[in-house]
Amino acid sequence: MAASNDIKTTFLEVYSALKSEILEDPAFQSTPDSHQWVHRMLDYNVPGGKLNRGLSVVDSYKLLKEGKDLSKDEIFLVCALGWCIEWLQAYFLVLDDIMDNAHTRRGRPCWFRMEKVGMIAVNDGLLLRNHIPRILKKHFREKPYYVDLLDLFNEVEFQTASGQMIDLITTLEGEKDLSKYTLQVHRRIVQYKTAYYSFYLPVACALLMAGEKLDNHLVVKNVLVEMGTYFQVQDDYLDCFGDPKVIGKIGTDIEDFKCSWLVVQALERANDDQKNLLYDNYGKEDKGCVEKVKKLYHDLDLEGVFAEYESKSYEKLISSIEGHPSEAVQAVLKSFLGKIYKRQK
Repeated sequence: MAASNDIKTTFLEVYSALKSEILEDPAFQSTPDSHQWVHRMLDYNVPGGKLNRGLSVVDSYKLLKEGKDLSKDEIFLVCALGWCIEWLQAYFLVLDDIMDNAHTRRGRPCWFRMEKVGMIAVNDGLLLRNHIPRILKKHFREKPYYVDLLDLFNEVEFQTASGQMIDLITTLEGEKDLSKYTLQVHRRIVQYKTAYYSFYLPVACALLMAGEKLDNHLVVKNVLVEMGTYFQVQDDYLDCFGDPKVIGKIGTDIEDFKCSWLVVQALERANDDQKNLLYDNYGKEDKGCVEKVKKLYHDLDLEGVFAEYESKSYEKLISSIEGHPSEAVQAVLKSFLGKIYKRQK
């Protein structure tokens, strides 16, 4: 297969092909206006991010094939599966930004903030979600694992939407109640909202395409969900302690009253006075309030708590991975862990 810098080029070429197929889908006779709308909507929302999830399907499949050269057809199909995950991500983010009333995404205005878009973005989200089964039907219908692929995408979407629900009802505006924030609640939100679709789904797609049955890989699923949880804890940590120049954004979890790993750890360790300080200052826009929370995090040595969590998580993940009988699967999991361990952004 082509070298990795060519992989991204190939991957983007597959996006163009899939977009053309969607625009020419015989199930819908488009008008020039609707054709132009979908064209612009896709280009704005689907290929704009880092493409990590999509490209990791390709990387994982190559590792599972243990260095064998892939046919042109295989390359196209594995890229198409990667794009299905990027489409899913786009659908989640378009709707997520409306729910959060956000302003920017990936350094530019959210789709619904664009002129003439507004609430049409809700329907655009639904369209993005419906493009996925169109792609799967066109390219995978004759494959023995087709039904398993559909089941996988449906299940992961259900898990992600359920995680988003827990997040939304836990952080209800006007009901700022820190007593709801526990380690268990944080873990559940992270697991369902992020870990399944960002970590398990790419590898599950690669396993299915390699002819594996997912029921035989429950250990892989558990390791990846654990890895996804660790990734989100890093995210929560970097939001407060990371360098904005490196991570590319200024963290606002404290102002936004997020159920962050840091606030949950602080609540576990704080004495009554410190708890009162959190209750009085967490979730406020005021810079002084944010600084008080950050100072409390410092006083409670949450940097040290995180460092210990990071090394324990790493040890636990490595020992689970090395216990797996397949060296190819071990390579897939180690490549995922290598990308995120001790990351700064």
